[in-house]
Amino acid sequence: MQVRSRVSRRKFVGGLAAALGYAGFAPGVDAWAQGRAAGQGGPRPMGGRGRTSLEEYDAFAKLASNENPYGPPDSVMKAMTQAFKYANRYGYPDGGIVEEIAAHHGVETDNIMLGAGSGEILSVVGTTFLKGGKKVVGVEPSYGSVYAHASGIEADSIRLPLGKDYRQEIQTIIETTNQHKAEVGLVYLCNPNNPTGLIVTKQEVRQLLDGIPKDMPVLIDEAYHHFVEDPNYATSVPYVLQGRPVIIARTFSKIAALAGMRLGYAVAPASLIRKMRPWGTGSVNALVKWGGVAALKDTASQERVKRITVELRKKTTGELQTLGYSVIPSETNFFMVHIRREVRPVIEEFRKKGVLVGRPFPPMTEHLRVSVGTADEMGRFMTAFKEIFPAVKTTTASVG
Repeated sequence: MQVRSRVSRRKFVGGLAAALGYAGFAPGVDAWAQGRAAGQGGPRPMGGRGRTSLEEYDAFAKLASNENPYGPPDSVMKAMTQAFKYANRYGYPDGGIVEEIAAHHGVETDNIMLGAGSGEILSVVGTTFLKGGKKVVGVEPSYGSVYAHASGIEADSIRLPLGKDYRQEIQTIIETTNQHKAEVGLVYLCNPNNPTGLIVTKQEVRQLLDGIPKDMPVLIDEAYHHFVEDPNYATSVPYVLQGRPVIIARTFSKIAALAGMRLGYAVAPASLIRKMRPWGTGSVNALVKWGGVAALKDTASQERVKRITVELRKKTTGELQTLGYSVIPSETNFFMVHIRREVRPVIEEFRKKGVLVGRPFPPMTEHLRVSVGTADEMGRFMTAFKEIFPAVKTTTASVG
């Protein structure tokens, strides 16, 4: 077992029609959130010498940051537009966003905390439970902001390698947590995991919760929950209802297409929410609160986005496998393909062809993460891929 303690860093209808066409459906069927640098798979900041212009930014096929490429549906746009009238007020009506989220999950409002994206929730959880130099236990690679935040507040992390088939080894997490329980303040589980796209099964989540100290907080990041099809997966919100020390992080950045608007939330026992609340910034804006309410209600739009995204992911990964490149089976709106060479220089090769792809995720430095974009964007990706990589002869496999 390898234990690491160092920290290193992480027009809707028209778009749907295009995506449906690429996926094989009839045409009539129904920002750049983290500011990635070019070397990490995203465009350079706009404006100034050597920076990306607005025209250049718009022209990229943006497959680097796991966003929803179709934008908010009309229902959400209408709600946010109408909320502009509250832009000049502090104590504005917020559409009942906390009440809507609580009702959506069948919990009380005391179980909900808003954040400016789920990224703020992850930071708040770290600040709350890693005080005094405590450690967070998790895997690597995973979504690295939790580990980076730990480093920033002079805490630490114990990062475990992924196991067979790039999955999170739950028994190893249990044993490590118990071995270091006096110094562990938090266990982190990204489910499905970013960047691999693999799930932790509902049976494994229960195994984890039953195997570690009963009072140990467990942060479960469910940012990609909405894209999962595997019946062995389940949200962990029911554990909150049982009073377990489980904190669920959710976001409106993915399925709801509000990445640039910044809205996320935590679902947790009221006692944990009370501990977390003093560290929140209260910076969620009026527009996105109303947009979030509309997004929760517009389940039809979310179902369409999921269906199209899954179809495009399967089509693209199938083409890659036909070319001889293995792909890790994903349950998200992104996937990892084994390109058999270092990722970092390849990122720039794709950029020169107008395609932005994901940053490196050590130690998986020969796996390229690709977000699922529109039909046109995935077509551009495949064209670029065939120009950059030769076809190879190999036995078709789903795991690199």
